[in-house]
Amino acid sequence: MAKISLKFLFFSYFARSKHHLQMPNLQTHIKFLKNVGEKRAKLLESELGIKCFEDLLYYFPSRYIDRSKFYKISELNGQLPYVQIKGRITRFREEGKAKGKRLVAHFQDDTGSIELLWFRGGSWLKDKYKLGIEYVVFGKPTVFNRNLNLIHPEIEDFKLLNKIFYSSLQGNYPMTEKLKNSFISSKLIQRLQYNLLQSVANQIVETLPDFLIEKLNLLPLKKALVHIHFPQSVDFLQKAQFRLKFEELFYVQLDIIKRKLRTKRESEGYIFSQVGHFFNTFYKENLPFELTGAQKRVLKEIRINTAHGKHTNRLLQGDVGSGKTLVALMSMLIALDNGFQACLMAPTEVLAQQHFKSLQELLKGMDIQQALLTGSTKSKERKLLHKNLQSGDLQILVGTHALIEDAVKFKNLGLAIIDEQHRFGVMQRAKLWKKNDKPPHILVMTATPIPRTLAMTVYGDLDVSVIDEMPPGRKEIKTIHAFDSKRLRVLDFVKKQIEAGRQIYMVYPLIEESETMDYKDLTDGYESMLRVFPAPKYAISIVHGRMRPEEKEKAMQLFVKGQTQIMIATTVIEVGVNVPNASVMLIESAEKFGLSQLHQLRGRVGRGEHQSYCILMTSYKLSADARKRIETMVRTSDGFEIAETDLKLRGPGDMQGTQQSGLAFDFKIANLVKDTQILQLARDHAEGILQHDFQLQKPENKLLLQGLEKLRKNKLIDLGSIS
Repeated sequence: MAKISLKFLFFSYFARSKHHLQMPNLQTHIKFLKNVGEKRAKLLESELGIKCFEDLLYYFPSRYIDRSKFYKISELNGQLPYVQIKGRITRFREEGKAKGKRLVAHFQDDTGSIELLWFRGGSWLKDKYKLGIEYVVFGKPTVFNRNLNLIHPEIEDFKLLNKIFYSSLQGNYPMTEKLKNSFISSKLIQRLQYNLLQSVANQIVETLPDFLIEKLNLLPLKKALVHIHFPQSVDFLQKAQFRLKFEELFYVQLDIIKRKLRTKRESEGYIFSQVGHFFNTFYKENLPFELTGAQKRVLKEIRINTAHGKHTNRLLQGDVGSGKTLVALMSMLIALDNGFQACLMAPTEVLAQQHFKSLQELLKGMDIQQALLTGSTKSKERKLLHKNLQSGDLQILVGTHALIEDAVKFKNLGLAIIDEQHRFGVMQRAKLWKKNDKPPHILVMTATPIPRTLAMTVYGDLDVSVIDEMPPGRKEIKTIHAFDSKRLRVLDFVKKQIEAGRQIYMVYPLIEESETMDYKDLTDGYESMLRVFPAPKYAISIVHGRMRPEEKEKAMQLFVKGQTQIMIATTVIEVGVNVPNASVMLIESAEKFGLSQLHQLRGRVGRGEHQSYCILMTSYKLSADARKRIETMVRTSDGFEIAETDLKLRGPGDMQGTQQSGLAFDFKIANLVKDTQILQLARDHAEGILQHDFQLQKPENKLLLQGLEKLRKNKLIDLGSIS
């Protein structure tokens, strides 16, 4: 096979028809590219977001297929992956009627024959492909109607292969069903890429400075883009991928680190110069247990940050039950010692109430004014709260989204803490920052451990603190996987736990039965449990998201006070319920839940002195991913290991909160799961460059400044001050 000629690809655009622009460039609308036109352009834009030449150029294959090997038809079977054969069409026939109509071509080489099948487009395909012509056919062998065949194969005239684009490693481009139904295939995209490179190859300008290209031995951009679409060898493909991945990750890191450094250099913050009466009194008289080494370390980091007059923007990570709330409270006491107010915002009313009650208990006997503000707060209470907040008499405010309402005005907010911050949108958090002339110090907390790669991207402009140590005396929760066939044995175990004085959570993925998903639903579960655990010997609470807040709170309080032994709930209890006496978390249809969700639910038990259990009930029919999730939960309770596994299974785009947290970068080729080494390399070089030239004003960094400006043009908002 002839190899694609780089010289030919880089040849300037020629022989344009009257329908095409005379001087196309990378911003030219895609409809002007040869073989596109108005109709295809609309589909490419709506389905793939491809509007201009540059968009298509950066639409990369998702995988590559080796086209160097030719099979003989006699070697084929239904278990083979994609294959390539060479031969001739000997005859056509049409089968079926109406929607079941299909075109069948008999394809033959010197060892045998195979059927080629098309379920649509039969009439024009029959005219397009001629009998007796030698074709190269590519497709996946399948068995249909007991015959071996290739369905909707790719076909090329063998004699023309030397004259058109061809590469032994052929890229396969992601396609949608709508595109496939409109006869826009991966093969067509490949042809369009070829036309595009002929058209604009000479207009591709380098985007990385020479010193980086030389230091890392990177392919030039033009060469990388040719070989990503038409690789001439595995080596060239790997070099092209590395170059493009590095550049993508490098500019993201350059943007993140520059914003972080700018914030540290330019943003003024309130100075918390002293640790005084409130902090010391709490430490000596109210501290419920000795702080762990991790808690002490994190408090020291926060103390150093807030003492130097620079704005603090810190992420506090800690597994469920690691003591984040205690660290948050002690940080608020430092703010109070310096004459400032503090607030804590939670995503749900249940969690806000839980935090408020915890703070009240911890601060018992101390002269500190606290209040709770949620959507349920009465008008009369709100008026008094607003008055005391503006006068400064109210020192700590806990609440939900209600905290960001325009009517809520502080006298001098010095510290804002956001719990489970991924549940808030960027603009919601920004409103809280603007409650003062200068933004308060920011501490965002999450009980969902963040994989290192996401920490370097989603939260890359925050300082990160990790509480990686659990308070002493906490017993590890025993996690058990049980199939539905073991239900009676599981329920007997639950009865024994209740008889021993313990309480039980039962969590369901749905509220009502679904016709499309065979998962246990809450209403059916509740009725079943009433039969298994009849009144008056047993009492059951039921909680779900459709209940009115006051109904939900009443049901939860019955459980918290021990007046009910079983709480049947949806994931509304994932956060915000703290019942030390609860010893069993039973999760129905556990295969339905994500790993992070399962880990959060497990964290609802194990909060007291008793041995606790998490029981994962599933059917026997488990997908490979579901099985991996269940196995991971049984094997480990390490939140960071669970988060890494979750990232690998779900991918960065689906991880909880990434769409709201400020990750405004659309990765075209880099993968945060697989490319961790490239990401670290990119971050190291970005940091090194910015340390020596923060403003990127040196001549050798001119390209970097241009690249950064282009990156920011594609973002909706500069998130530097509101991450």
